[in-house]
Amino acid sequence: QVQLVESGGGLVQAGGSLRLSCAASESIFSIPAMAWYRQAPGKQHEWVAIITSGGSTNYANSVKGRFTISRDTAKNTMYLQMNNLKPEDTAVYYCNAHTTADYWGQGTQVTVSS
Repeated sequence: QVQLVESGGGLVQAGGSLRLSCAASESIFSIPAMAWYRQAPGKQHEWVAIITSGGSTNYANSVKGRFTISRDTAKNTMYLQMNNLKPEDTAVYYCNAHTTADYWGQGTQVTVSS
């Protein structure tokens, strides 16, 4: 069972940047896919970005060109670099590891002020 711990959230002004981290309890080298999701108040869970074990990435249209997903297999950590943040990016961000099951972290709050 993979345990995931997110960190790096906080309060930032519009146009600013944050980098989220997702530390895994075991090697992420062979995890088929890892992803970031977010949930804003009163809204549904939303997929943000995904990275596969082969290094392929994909992004939701709402963050494409502003967010970058990456991973460091030596540190068993996945990242989400968020640039040019907008108030509508305010949400709790969750990391996900997809193996034979889905594993989730506890979430980290990102608040973007206008």
